[in-house]
Amino acid sequence: MSDRLSVFKTYKLYVGGKFPRSESGRVYEVTDAKGKWLANAPQSSRKDARDAVVAARKAFGAWSGATAYNRGQILYRIAEMLEGRREQYVREVAEAEGLSKSKAAAQVDAAIDRWVWYAGWTDKIAQVVGGGNPVAGPYFNLSSPEPTGVVVVLAPQESSFLGLVSVLAPVIATGNTAIVIASEKSPLPALSLGEVLATSDLPGGVVNILSGRTAEIAAPLASHQDVNAIDLAGADETLAKELEIAAADNLKRVLRPQPVDDAGWWAAPGADRMTAFLETKTVWHPTGSLGASGSSY
Repeated sequence: MSDRLSVFKTYKLYVGGKFPRSESGRVYEVTDAKGKWLANAPQSSRKDARDAVVAARKAFGAWSGATAYNRGQILYRIAEMLEGRREQYVREVAEAEGLSKSKAAAQVDAAIDRWVWYAGWTDKIAQVVGGGNPVAGPYFNLSSPEPTGVVVVLAPQESSFLGLVSVLAPVIATGNTAIVIASEKSPLPALSLGEVLATSDLPGGVVNILSGRTAEIAAPLASHQDVNAIDLAGADETLAKELEIAAADNLKRVLRPQPVDDAGWWAAPGADRMTAFLETKTVWHPTGSLGASGSSY
């Protein structure tokens, strides 16, 4: 028999590239599918939510201004780091969702592959949704996508890791910064993701991860004047309606909960979640006078 004491993991929030405990000092018990205690997770407060907004806004300028190629490299690095800690995430997902080890491993592998998939899109999405527009006049008319800004993401409640990655990766791939509200029931994989993000070249504040009571954290964020958009993937019908009303106060862009088909979060990702949080900037530029001999440009 081992005479060592068990070393329990202390889970913390991830805000601004650091790992604070909840400002309130509160925690709540997280249990597995059979009701067995797993850990105490920090229960975020309104102050934690406001701090996350400040961190996300501070990081937005540099992240949105980085080259798309550089963002792709960083997303790929996240996949690399996850691959190195694969066994940890398999265990956490299996415990969180009551899955067998093989099914949990399949989910973790799919989540890692999803980071790689979105990493490949960072420098291609502009060609898909932007371009030159034909106009009747001596002008160049060019449309290009730009990130919306600070985006709040309510992670799916039932898919603690694959669903989380599926809603988070497209937000930051396009240059937005994110505040993630982890699954209330199964927050541990999301909180552990912060440890990978902190060591993957991702600038602090680009992703901020909060855990606790979803409705309690989401309400002040939905009405926050410095939040530009909100993804309601993890909200039920009643909460989604309340948050949508609150978000209307400063005309936030809102992505309503999407129906999940039989394939669930396993379905092949498309570009929809990237374009949901992009704005289109259109620039008109004169070509110069056009004469019989052609453009003077």
